[in-house]
Amino acid sequence: MTNPATTLPPIPADFHPDLERFIGTARWFGGKGRPFRVTGARRAGELGGDGGAQVVVELVSVTYDDGVGGVELYQVPLSLRREPEERLEHAFVGRWDDLHVYDAVHDREAMALWLRAFGSAPTAEPTAGTAADGLLFHRSADEELDLTAQAAMLSAEQSNSSVVFGEQALMKVFRKVTPGVNPDIQVHDVLTRAGCDHVAALYGWLDVTGEAPEGSGGSVIQLAMLQQFLRTASDGWELARASVRNLFAEADLHADEVGGDFAGESARLGIALAETHVVLAEEFPTEQLDQAALQQVADGMTARLDAAVDVLPELAAYAEQLRPLFAAVAGLEGLTVQRIHGDLHLGQTLRTVKGWKLVDFEGEPARPLADRLLPESVWRDVAGMLRSFDYAAQVVHREFDSDPRAESDVVEQRLHRADEWSERNRDAFVAAYAGREVTAAERVLLAAFEADKAVYECVYEARNRPGWVMIPLSAVARLAGGAPPAVAE
Repeated sequence: MTNPATTLPPIPADFHPDLERFIGTARWFGGKGRPFRVTGARRAGELGGDGGAQVVVELVSVTYDDGVGGVELYQVPLSLRREPEERLEHAFVGRWDDLHVYDAVHDREAMALWLRAFGSAPTAEPTAGTAADGLLFHRSADEELDLTAQAAMLSAEQSNSSVVFGEQALMKVFRKVTPGVNPDIQVHDVLTRAGCDHVAALYGWLDVTGEAPEGSGGSVIQLAMLQQFLRTASDGWELARASVRNLFAEADLHADEVGGDFAGESARLGIALAETHVVLAEEFPTEQLDQAALQQVADGMTARLDAAVDVLPELAAYAEQLRPLFAAVAGLEGLTVQRIHGDLHLGQTLRTVKGWKLVDFEGEPARPLADRLLPESVWRDVAGMLRSFDYAAQVVHREFDSDPRAESDVVEQRLHRADEWSERNRDAFVAAYAGREVTAAERVLLAAFEADKAVYECVYEARNRPGWVMIPLSAVARLAGGAPPAVAE
């Protein structure tokens, strides 16, 4: 990245250990457990400098030393203070010469600088934007921003950082960044302009342009997006789990008999996804996969299964039943693909008084950016939601029956109720999404995508939460038509 004109010198190499300590303990750092070094910091731009808060936005190169190698780029906005700020002690990064350096997203004065920059950006020509010392702020909606709104950081974000401005706007600051168009910004912009009711409106975004970091490719890096803050929204994952808890509290009732039955919400969520898919198909290119492309999809599923068996040998018991399911995808005809969400689950949904909203269109973070921009089958999104219903029920079951003293018949009944809840909500979601009878070919696709997702989850849980591996492994057994798995908890 070509450094813009700045009022401060570049970050010195002797500040890199401070950056390493800060990045290594940050919730959004994706390389936890891997040895790494900060090997560079390049200035994206600056804000402020009028005697108050001054912000430098650094693109920090992280190089891994675990034999696997690789370099990742992280955005680290820093608030520079002449005097220590006790209220920012929790966000302290280190000392740089005579400056006290803090994570800028925790600094209200620093975030006010970003909001004012968005407020001055033109809305008529969003591609032009307004420059602020190397940073290019864009507006995509005529929403009048309250530039006096106080900033507050949200603590729930994992891979990025989110800051709320009053009750109007939310800014998502991307931490791990990649040169190229960010799909979250791209899709929200298109859906906002198309008037889609199922997303939070995009108000603007932040770019830095110029020569990209060496070896990274691309010429633009998108750093943040400003969107409508859904203040009264409820998280779909939490709502679903509350429904399961309500079911378990009524020991003798079925899922359709309790007051907290979630099937109606599942159906409304299916309709919201279907309507969003329609708009995406209208606004982005679609294509029909030929036989060679379908074979590639099937081969990819099989390859992921084979690799997963190496990680979790218990999968081998179901591999031979899954391979024909994946191979059947190659025999389908006329499969149309389009832009989709790409990483859909209940945690990516919000229930508002005006209906369901879908959030976080970045796609699976582990996939390369170029892959996340490709068109795919809509049934991949549907399958992701089906797996999420299963997870919601099984996680609550584990919460209730973690006590080893629980009576076995009670545990068995709750497990049955969890499966019943999952099946009821899965069926309601698919029926409402399709709005008609699902065809045989669509059922093949849905089963294959769900199995592929469950295999991925098995690998994730084996590496990160071994005690949870039975959740996706049981789904693999169901989809393979085999006996329930027997894995030590």
